Amino acid sequence: MSEKKRSILAVDDNSENLALVVSHLKGADFAVAFAREAEEALEQLRRRTFDLVLLDIMMPGMDGYELCRQIKAMPEYKDVPVIFLTAKGDKQSILAGFEAGAIDYIVKPFYGPELVSRVRAHVQVRAAQERLEQINVQLNKEILRS
Repeated sequence: MSEKKRSILAVDDNSENLALVVSHLKGADFAVAFAREAEEALEQLRRRTFDLVLLDIMMPGMDGYELCRQIKAMPEYKDVPVIFLTAKGDKQSILAGFEAGAIDYIVKPFYGPELVSRVRAHVQVRAAQERLEQINVQLNKEILRS
């Protein structure tokens, strides 16, 4: 049985940026959905499961930092990797991104193969964590049976 196609949610208010991100990730065999604002992203996160979230910081309404905090507050997303993909490259913005709960930070303009490599690495780590959690559940069940 083949491994499931991993799904990514990209959030950016700029359609050109979204199109570029989607083209790189779909070409790397990821299923990609997108949202143009935080509320739309939250709605999608409530409706389906994503393996990784890419966030811009500067968006109308709720910014990416607050959106990241809200995503990390959702029990089903506390361990899902969030990567900031933004034009804000100063040290304070980068630090604020990690403090909000991101696992990585990429500054625009980005290099497509690097984006794909970082996304793939974080998705693989998350998949390994999920497998370990399943093994742990199985072992606990076996211990309780004995």
